[in-house]
Amino acid sequence: MIYISYLCILNLRVDMGEYGDQKSPKEIMILLSKNIIALRKQEKMSQRKLSEKSGVAYASIRKFESTGIISLEPLLKICDALNRLTDFESVLLPDDMKRKKDLFDY
Repeated sequence: MIYISYLCILNLRVDMGEYGDQKSPKEIMILLSKNIIALRKQEKMSQRKLSEKSGVAYASIRKFESTGIISLEPLLKICDALNRLTDFESVLLPDDMKRKKDLFDY
């Protein structure tokens, strides 16, 4: 009985992975790239047009959309070109700043 319980716990740890219920950095990178693809298509914009509008190399946009890999500055430029740069203003806020932002909605 103890042996079975230990195996169940072991399987649970394997299923949850290193990050538990949270997504891994790679999973978040892929999620961001999928979101950018959806936003770009929503604007009926090609990768080439996004490249021109953002100033980010076409090859970098292609690589980001297929792998999720990109540096911060090009990502911010892409978001700016998609009118979503303000989404980053609330990322990584300290808890007290987040509460104030939510309270006063500034």
